Amino acid sequence: MSTPDPLTGFGFTDGRAAAAAELDPSLAAGRVLRSDRGFVFVLTTNGIVVVKPATRLVKSARDGGMPVVGDWVLLGGDATERLVEHVLPRTTCIVRRDPGRAARLQVLAANVDTVLITHPLSEEPNLARIERELALVWDSGACPVVVLTKADLAEDVSRAIEYVTEAAPGVAVLATSALAGTGLDAIGGYLAPGSTVALIGPSGSGKSTLVNALAGEDIRETREVRVSDHRGRHTTVSRELIQLPGGGLVIDTPGLRAVGMWDSADGIDYAFSDIAEIAAGCRFRDCRHDGEPGCAVEAAVSDGALASRRLENYRELRAEARHVGEQADLRARLERKREDKKLSRAIKRYFDEGRGSRT
Repeated sequence: MSTPDPLTGFGFTDGRAAAAAELDPSLAAGRVLRSDRGFVFVLTTNGIVVVKPATRLVKSARDGGMPVVGDWVLLGGDATERLVEHVLPRTTCIVRRDPGRAARLQVLAANVDTVLITHPLSEEPNLARIERELALVWDSGACPVVVLTKADLAEDVSRAIEYVTEAAPGVAVLATSALAGTGLDAIGGYLAPGSTVALIGPSGSGKSTLVNALAGEDIRETREVRVSDHRGRHTTVSRELIQLPGGGLVIDTPGLRAVGMWDSADGIDYAFSDIAEIAAGCRFRDCRHDGEPGCAVEAAVSDGALASRRLENYRELRAEARHVGEQADLRARLERKREDKKLSRAIKRYFDEGRGSRT
Protein backbone atom coordinates (compact mmCIF):
# COMPACT_ATOMS: atom_id res chain seq x y z
CA MET A 1 0.00 0.00 0.00
CA SER A 2 1.48 3.34 -1.06
CA THR A 3 2.05 6.10 1.48
CA PRO A 4 -0.18 9.14 0.84
CA ASP A 5 1.58 12.29 -0.30
CA PRO A 6 1.66 14.72 2.68
CA LEU A 7 1.26 17.65 0.29
CA THR A 8 -2.28 16.54 -0.53
CA GLY A 9 -3.30 17.07 3.08
CA PHE A 10 -1.79 20.55 2.94
CA GLY A 11 -3.93 21.62 -0.01
CA PHE A 12 -1.87 20.60 -3.05
CA THR A 13 -4.61 20.46 -5.69
CA ASP A 14 -4.58 19.40 -9.34
CA GLY A 15 -4.62 23.08 -10.27
CA ARG A 16 -1.48 23.79 -8.27
CA ALA A 17 0.19 20.69 -9.68
CA ALA A 18 -0.57 21.95 -13.19
CA ALA A 19 0.82 25.42 -12.35
CA ALA A 20 3.99 23.82 -10.98
CA ALA A 21 4.43 21.66 -14.08
CA GLU A 22 3.93 24.67 -16.35
CA LEU A 23 6.68 26.63 -14.56
CA ASP A 24 9.24 23.80 -14.41
CA PRO A 25 8.30 20.10 -14.21
CA SER A 26 11.83 19.20 -13.07
CA LEU A 27 11.49 21.07 -9.76
CA ALA A 28 9.96 19.71 -6.53
CA ALA A 29 6.84 21.37 -5.10
CA GLY A 30 6.39 22.22 -1.44
CA ARG A 31 4.46 24.47 0.93
CA VAL A 32 6.06 27.07 3.17
CA LEU A 33 5.42 26.31 6.84
CA ARG A 34 7.50 29.20 8.12
CA SER A 35 9.80 31.92 6.84
CA ASP A 36 12.27 33.26 9.36
CA ARG A 37 15.36 35.48 8.95
CA GLY A 38 16.06 34.46 5.39
CA PHE A 39 15.42 30.75 5.94
CA VAL A 40 12.32 29.04 4.56
CA PHE A 41 10.89 25.89 6.16
CA VAL A 42 9.17 23.93 3.38
CA LEU A 43 7.06 20.77 3.55
CA THR A 44 7.83 18.49 0.60
CA THR A 45 6.80 14.99 -0.39
CA ASN A 46 9.88 13.72 1.43
CA GLY A 47 9.49 15.77 4.61
CA ILE A 48 10.45 19.23 5.86
CA VAL A 49 13.53 20.95 4.45
CA VAL A 50 15.14 24.25 5.45
CA VAL A 51 16.17 26.25 2.39
CA LYS A 52 16.97 29.74 1.14
CA PRO A 53 15.57 31.66 -1.84
CA ALA A 54 17.70 31.39 -4.96
CA THR A 55 19.70 34.48 -5.90
CA ARG A 56 17.73 34.78 -9.13
CA LEU A 57 14.47 34.91 -7.14
CA VAL A 58 15.85 37.50 -4.71
CA LYS A 59 16.86 39.76 -7.59
CA SER A 60 13.72 39.33 -9.68
CA ALA A 61 10.95 39.19 -7.06
CA ARG A 62 8.67 42.19 -6.97
CA ASP A 63 7.63 43.90 -3.74
CA GLY A 64 6.04 41.18 -1.59
CA GLY A 65 7.14 38.41 -3.95
CA MET A 66 9.48 36.55 -1.61
CA PRO A 67 8.17 33.29 -0.08
CA VAL A 68 5.98 33.64 3.01
CA VAL A 69 4.04 31.22 5.18
CA GLY A 70 1.32 29.48 3.17
CA ASP A 71 3.07 29.89 -0.18
CA TRP A 72 3.49 27.03 -2.64
CA VAL A 73 7.04 27.01 -3.98
CA LEU A 74 9.27 25.04 -6.34
CA LEU A 75 12.63 23.82 -5.08
CA GLY A 76 15.80 23.34 -7.09
CA GLY A 77 19.46 23.13 -6.23
CA ASP A 78 21.34 19.94 -5.42
CA ALA A 79 21.72 17.48 -2.57
CA THR A 80 24.00 19.85 -0.65
CA GLU A 81 21.85 22.98 -0.99
CA ARG A 82 18.17 23.20 -1.87
CA LEU A 83 16.86 26.56 -3.08
CA VAL A 84 13.47 28.17 -3.66
CA GLU A 85 13.41 28.86 -7.40
CA HIS A 86 9.77 29.91 -7.88
CA VAL A 87 6.75 31.04 -5.86
CA LEU A 88 3.53 29.72 -7.41
CA PRO A 89 0.71 32.20 -8.10
CA ARG A 90 -1.22 32.95 -4.90
CA THR A 91 -4.97 32.41 -4.69
CA THR A 92 -5.22 34.86 -1.78
CA CYS A 93 -2.68 37.18 -0.19
CA ILE A 94 -3.01 39.07 3.12
CA VAL A 95 -0.97 42.27 2.94
CA ARG A 96 -0.54 45.43 4.97
CA ARG A 97 1.65 48.49 4.69
CA ASP A 98 5.06 47.60 6.09
CA PRO A 99 5.22 49.44 9.45
CA GLY A 100 9.00 49.80 9.16
CA ARG A 101 9.40 50.87 5.53
CA ALA A 102 7.59 53.68 3.75
CA ALA A 103 5.52 52.77 0.68
CA ARG A 104 6.34 49.07 1.02
CA LEU A 105 3.92 46.22 1.47
CA GLN A 106 4.32 43.30 3.85
CA VAL A 107 2.73 39.95 3.07
CA LEU A 108 1.40 38.31 6.23
CA ALA A 109 0.26 35.00 4.72
CA ALA A 110 -0.68 33.45 1.38
CA ASN A 111 -3.24 30.96 0.07
CA VAL A 112 -5.58 31.35 3.03
CA ASP A 113 -9.25 30.36 2.76
CA THR A 114 -10.61 31.94 5.96
CA VAL A 115 -9.23 34.58 8.31
CA LEU A 116 -10.32 34.66 11.95
CA ILE A 117 -10.14 38.24 13.19
CA THR A 118 -9.71 37.77 16.95
CA HIS A 119 -10.60 40.34 19.60
CA PRO A 120 -10.94 39.71 23.34
CA LEU A 121 -14.14 40.37 25.24
CA SER A 122 -12.13 41.20 28.34
CA GLU A 123 -12.50 44.78 27.08
CA GLU A 124 -14.88 46.80 24.92
CA PRO A 125 -14.50 45.70 21.26
CA ASN A 126 -12.47 48.16 19.20
CA LEU A 127 -14.80 48.65 16.24
CA ALA A 128 -12.43 50.91 14.32
CA ARG A 129 -9.71 48.26 14.42
CA ILE A 130 -12.14 45.48 13.48
CA GLU A 131 -13.32 47.51 10.47
CA ARG A 132 -9.70 48.09 9.46
CA GLU A 133 -8.89 44.38 9.68
CA LEU A 134 -12.04 43.46 7.78
CA ALA A 135 -10.93 45.73 4.92
CA LEU A 136 -7.53 44.06 4.93
CA VAL A 137 -9.04 40.56 4.81
CA TRP A 138 -11.67 41.33 2.18
CA ASP A 139 -8.94 42.81 0.01
CA SER A 140 -6.91 39.59 0.32
CA GLY A 141 -9.61 37.48 -1.31
CA ALA A 142 -10.09 35.33 1.81
CA CYS A 143 -13.32 35.09 3.82
CA PRO A 144 -13.29 37.01 7.14
CA VAL A 145 -14.86 35.77 10.38
CA VAL A 146 -14.80 37.87 13.56
CA VAL A 147 -14.05 35.77 16.64
CA LEU A 148 -14.65 37.40 20.02
CA THR A 149 -12.42 35.51 22.42
CA LYS A 150 -12.43 35.26 26.22
CA ALA A 151 -16.24 35.30 26.31
CA ASP A 152 -16.08 34.07 29.91
CA LEU A 153 -14.82 37.56 30.86
CA ALA A 154 -17.67 39.44 29.14
CA GLU A 155 -20.52 40.99 31.06
CA ASP A 156 -23.00 40.56 28.20
CA VAL A 157 -21.90 38.32 25.32
CA SER A 158 -25.10 38.79 23.28
CA ARG A 159 -24.77 42.56 23.44
CA ALA A 160 -21.12 42.38 22.37
CA ILE A 161 -21.99 40.20 19.37
CA GLU A 162 -24.77 42.60 18.35
CA TYR A 163 -22.42 45.58 18.79
CA VAL A 164 -19.71 44.07 16.56
CA THR A 165 -22.18 42.74 13.97
CA GLU A 166 -23.27 46.31 13.21
CA ALA A 167 -19.65 47.05 12.21
CA ALA A 168 -19.24 43.84 10.21
CA PRO A 169 -22.10 43.57 7.69
CA GLY A 170 -22.30 40.19 6.01
CA VAL A 171 -19.64 38.67 8.27
CA ALA A 172 -20.11 35.88 10.80
CA VAL A 173 -19.41 37.03 14.38
CA LEU A 174 -18.65 34.25 16.86
CA ALA A 175 -17.96 34.29 20.59
CA THR A 176 -15.58 31.73 22.09
CA SER A 177 -14.03 30.83 25.39
CA ALA A 178 -11.08 28.47 25.28
CA LEU A 179 -11.27 28.23 29.07
CA ALA A 180 -14.90 27.10 29.05
CA GLY A 181 -14.61 25.27 25.72
CA THR A 182 -17.52 27.18 24.18
CA GLY A 183 -17.83 28.29 20.55
CA LEU A 184 -15.12 25.96 19.29
CA ASP A 185 -17.48 23.79 17.23
CA ALA A 186 -18.53 26.80 15.14
CA ILE A 187 -14.89 27.56 14.33
CA GLY A 188 -14.27 23.91 13.55
CA GLY A 189 -16.69 24.26 10.66
CA TYR A 190 -14.09 26.33 8.82
CA LEU A 191 -11.34 23.74 9.32
CA ALA A 192 -12.14 21.13 6.69
CA PRO A 193 -9.19 18.89 5.78
CA GLY A 194 -6.79 20.75 3.51
CA SER A 195 -8.39 24.17 4.09
CA THR A 196 -6.25 26.96 5.54
CA VAL A 197 -7.35 29.34 8.29
CA ALA A 198 -5.25 32.26 9.52
CA LEU A 199 -5.66 34.11 12.80
CA ILE A 200 -4.92 37.82 13.08
CA GLY A 201 -5.53 40.29 15.86
CA PRO A 202 -3.80 42.30 18.57
CA SER A 203 -1.34 40.74 20.98
CA GLY A 204 -3.12 39.18 23.93
CA SER A 205 -6.31 38.41 22.02
CA GLY A 206 -5.93 34.68 22.65
CA LYS A 207 -4.89 33.45 19.21
CA SER A 208 -2.41 30.83 20.46
CA THR A 209 -4.77 29.72 23.21
CA LEU A 210 -7.50 29.29 20.60
CA VAL A 211 -5.19 27.22 18.38
CA ASN A 212 -4.33 25.00 21.37
CA ALA A 213 -8.02 24.53 22.15
CA LEU A 214 -8.83 23.57 18.56
CA ALA A 215 -5.92 21.12 18.52
CA GLY A 216 -6.80 19.61 21.89
CA GLU A 217 -3.20 20.03 23.05
CA ASP A 218 -0.62 22.74 23.72
CA ILE A 219 1.01 23.09 20.33
CA ARG A 220 1.52 26.84 20.65
CA GLU A 221 3.21 28.36 23.68
CA THR A 222 1.03 30.70 25.75
CA ARG A 223 1.76 32.75 28.84
CA GLU A 224 -0.36 33.93 31.68
CA VAL A 225 -2.50 36.99 31.07
CA ARG A 226 -1.71 40.06 33.15
CA VAL A 227 -4.36 40.60 35.80
CA SER A 228 -4.22 44.38 35.44
CA ASP A 229 -5.49 44.61 31.88
CA HIS A 230 -6.28 41.04 30.76
CA ARG A 231 -3.59 41.15 28.07
CA GLY A 232 -1.46 38.14 27.31
CA ARG A 233 2.27 38.44 26.87
CA HIS A 234 3.51 38.32 23.29
CA THR A 235 4.36 34.66 22.68
CA THR A 236 3.98 33.97 18.96
CA VAL A 237 7.10 35.41 17.32
CA SER A 238 6.74 33.99 13.80
CA ARG A 239 3.94 33.05 11.46
CA GLU A 240 3.67 29.29 11.22
CA LEU A 241 1.42 26.86 9.35
CA ILE A 242 0.18 24.03 11.59
CA GLN A 243 -1.92 20.99 10.72
CA LEU A 244 -4.60 20.18 13.30
CA PRO A 245 -5.61 16.60 14.16
CA GLY A 246 -8.76 16.86 12.01
CA GLY A 247 -6.75 17.83 8.92
CA GLY A 248 -7.48 21.55 8.92
CA LEU A 249 -4.55 23.96 8.60
CA VAL A 250 -4.01 26.98 10.85
CA ILE A 251 -1.62 29.92 10.54
CA ASP A 252 -1.03 31.58 13.88
CA THR A 253 0.48 35.06 13.66
CA PRO A 254 2.19 37.46 16.07
CA GLY A 255 -0.01 40.22 17.43
CA LEU A 256 -0.39 43.13 15.01
CA ARG A 257 0.21 46.51 16.60
CA ALA A 258 -0.29 48.36 13.32
CA VAL A 259 -2.71 47.46 10.55
CA GLY A 260 -1.76 49.87 7.80
CA MET A 261 -3.79 49.99 4.62
CA TRP A 262 -2.19 49.18 1.28
CA ASP A 263 -4.04 49.46 -2.04
CA SER A 264 -7.24 48.44 -0.25
CA ALA A 265 -10.04 50.31 -2.03
CA ASP A 266 -11.99 47.14 -2.87
CA GLY A 267 -11.53 45.75 0.63
CA ILE A 268 -12.78 48.99 2.18
CA ASP A 269 -15.89 48.91 -0.03
CA TYR A 270 -16.62 45.35 1.11
CA ALA A 271 -16.01 46.18 4.77
CA PHE A 272 -18.34 49.18 4.48
CA SER A 273 -20.88 47.59 2.16
CA ASP A 274 -23.70 49.44 3.95
CA ILE A 275 -22.11 52.78 3.00
CA ALA A 276 -21.54 51.58 -0.56
CA GLU A 277 -25.23 50.67 -0.80
CA ILE A 278 -26.38 54.03 0.53
CA ALA A 279 -23.90 55.83 -1.75
CA ALA A 280 -25.85 54.62 -4.78
CA GLY A 281 -28.29 57.43 -3.96
CA CYS A 282 -25.65 60.21 -3.96
CA ARG A 283 -26.03 62.95 -6.56
CA PHE A 284 -22.46 62.48 -7.84
CA ARG A 285 -20.98 59.10 -8.72
CA ASP A 286 -17.54 60.10 -7.36
CA CYS A 287 -18.97 61.53 -4.12
CA ARG A 288 -16.49 61.27 -1.22
CA HIS A 289 -19.24 61.81 1.36
CA ASP A 290 -17.48 64.80 2.82
CA GLY A 291 -19.54 67.92 2.21
CA GLU A 292 -20.63 67.33 -1.39
CA PRO A 293 -24.19 68.43 -2.21
CA GLY A 294 -26.78 65.68 -2.48
CA CYS A 295 -24.75 63.18 -0.46
CA ALA A 296 -27.04 60.32 0.55
CA VAL A 297 -24.48 58.95 3.02
CA GLU A 298 -24.26 62.16 5.05
CA ALA A 299 -28.04 62.36 4.95
CA ALA A 300 -28.19 58.85 6.43
CA VAL A 301 -25.95 60.00 9.27
CA SER A 302 -28.18 63.01 9.90
CA ASP A 303 -31.25 60.75 9.94
CA GLY A 304 -29.62 58.33 12.38
CA ALA A 305 -29.65 55.46 9.85
CA LEU A 306 -25.84 55.34 9.81
CA ALA A 307 -23.47 55.84 12.75
CA SER A 308 -21.30 58.93 12.36
CA ARG A 309 -18.39 56.95 13.83
CA ARG A 310 -18.63 54.49 10.96
CA LEU A 311 -18.55 57.19 8.28
CA GLU A 312 -15.56 58.86 9.97
CA ASN A 313 -13.60 55.60 9.96
CA TYR A 314 -14.55 54.96 6.33
CA ARG A 315 -13.21 58.39 5.34
CA GLU A 316 -10.01 57.79 7.32
CA LEU A 317 -9.31 54.43 5.67
CA ARG A 318 -10.04 55.72 2.18
CA ALA A 319 -7.74 58.71 2.71
CA GLU A 320 -5.01 56.43 4.06
CA ALA A 321 -5.29 54.06 1.10
CA ARG A 322 -5.11 56.99 -1.36
CA HIS A 323 -2.02 58.37 0.39
CA VAL A 324 -0.27 55.00 0.33
CA GLY A 325 -1.13 54.59 -3.35
CA GLU A 326 0.42 57.98 -4.12
CA GLN A 327 3.58 57.05 -2.16
CA ALA A 328 3.85 53.72 -3.98
CA ASP A 329 3.45 55.45 -7.36
CA LEU A 330 6.18 57.94 -6.45
CA ARG A 331 8.54 55.16 -5.35
CA ALA A 332 7.88 53.25 -8.58
CA ARG A 333 8.70 56.36 -10.66
CA LEU A 334 11.93 56.96 -8.71
CA GLU A 335 12.98 53.34 -9.15
CA ARG A 336 12.33 53.51 -12.91
CA LYS A 337 14.36 56.71 -13.05
CA ARG A 338 17.27 55.02 -11.25
CA GLU A 339 17.11 52.06 -13.63
CA ASP A 340 17.11 54.41 -16.64
CA LYS A 341 20.21 56.17 -15.27
CA LYS A 342 21.99 52.85 -14.75
CA LEU A 343 21.18 51.83 -18.32
CA SER A 344 22.42 55.19 -19.66
CA ARG A 345 25.70 54.86 -17.76
CA ALA A 346 26.19 51.30 -19.05
CA ILE A 347 25.62 52.44 -22.65
CA LYS A 348 28.03 55.35 -22.20
CA ARG A 349 30.73 53.04 -20.81
CA TYR A 350 30.21 50.68 -23.73
CA PHE A 351 30.87 53.40 -26.30
CA ASP A 352 33.66 55.06 -24.27
CA GLU A 353 35.53 51.75 -24.26
CA GLY A 354 35.35 51.67 -28.07
CA ARG A 355 33.10 48.62 -28.35
CA GLY A 356 30.32 50.33 -30.20
CA SER A 357 29.67 52.87 -32.92
CA ARG A 358 27.70 56.06 -32.37
CA THR A 359 26.79 56.33 -36.05
